[in-house]
Amino acid sequence: MIFSKKITVRPLFEKESSTYTYLIYDNETLDAIIIDPVKETLQRDVNLITELGLKLQWILETHIHADHITSAFDLHTKFGATIGLSNHAIVDCVQAKCLNDGEEIQVSNDLAFKFIETPGHTNCSACILIDNFLFSGDTLLIRGCGRTDFQQGSNESLFKSVREKLFTLGDETIVLPGHNYKGELFSTIGEEKSFNPRLKMDNSFEQFAEIMDNLKLAAPKKIDIALAGNKYCGREQV
Repeated sequence: MIFSKKITVRPLFEKESSTYTYLIYDNETLDAIIIDPVKETLQRDVNLITELGLKLQWILETHIHADHITSAFDLHTKFGATIGLSNHAIVDCVQAKCLNDGEEIQVSNDLAFKFIETPGHTNCSACILIDNFLFSGDTLLIRGCGRTDFQQGSNESLFKSVREKLFTLGDETIVLPGHNYKGELFSTIGEEKSFNPRLKMDNSFEQFAEIMDNLKLAAPKKIDIALAGNKYCGREQV
């Protein structure tokens, strides 16, 4: 758990897809945001929100996930919170609000978020900036980044998103990624600019593209059911 004077950031982990879900709340009013919730850990998240007395206001998705189904619709049904995602996301989900690049939402006196479009991993990828915390989804991982070989991914777009949007943030900005496979919880923009083997400032785009084009990754195991389910924000179809 990460505390500041005004807000708390609570990282939560789903082990099958190595996905981080983040629960962020105003320490005084208890208004809350959840980022990238997972269907398999729905009851855990509901229990925690209820136990802490949080008032869930927003459910934010950093992109349309290919490795797990979101619990966004279920959380919306339970708490009435608004689902937010990129206006480039193609979904059939009337509960969702499409957000624009640079849009800022004031949730409470001390809790606000900025929505930053960062296409590249997918065409609808985005990051969420809250105070000094960057929830980077799959755009920027700790010493890595998301793949670019499906869902309208693009080496050019991802490189530009990171270099022109994320790496222009302060070096002290804390990076909280959508996944980690080595047990690490966070990094900083300064660290990634210096040490990210794919995206560090010493690397040219040509070097980055060569790395990405030779990853030879298998397709996510749940890609078919995940993309189908996430089209409806995780709402079960009958």
